[in-house]
Amino acid sequence: MVSIDEMQDILDELAEELPPIFFEHLNGGILLLPEAKASDYSRSGDLWILGEYHRSYSMGNYICIYYGSFEKLFYGLEYDGMVKELRKTLRHEFRHHIEGLAGEDGLEQEDKKAIEKYLAGY
Repeated sequence: MVSIDEMQDILDELAEELPPIFFEHLNGGILLLPEAKASDYSRSGDLWILGEYHRSYSMGNYICIYYGSFEKLFYGLEYDGMVKELRKTLRHEFRHHIEGLAGEDGLEQEDKKAIEKYLAGY
């Protein structure tokens, strides 16, 4: 497992892959938080939130990435695999940001269906 400092470096590099227009109105930036965040829908401690997009009038728009959740889900993953999972999560959260600015909710609907599928397994 990469350290939180290494993950911050990876996250910075991954953010640089994205076009500058993606960062418009993301005034709170990208935050890497040390904690793990369990999903409210988790039925057996197996559903962790890797990242979240937040829209707030008081704090602005920002993305949170949860190091502890990555640690719980991908502890034994090698460096390249961690980069792949972090890239996937970051782009997912940016899609929420861009769709939110456009007044779209396609990804929210996809996320909702994934939760419904998860819950149907219990």
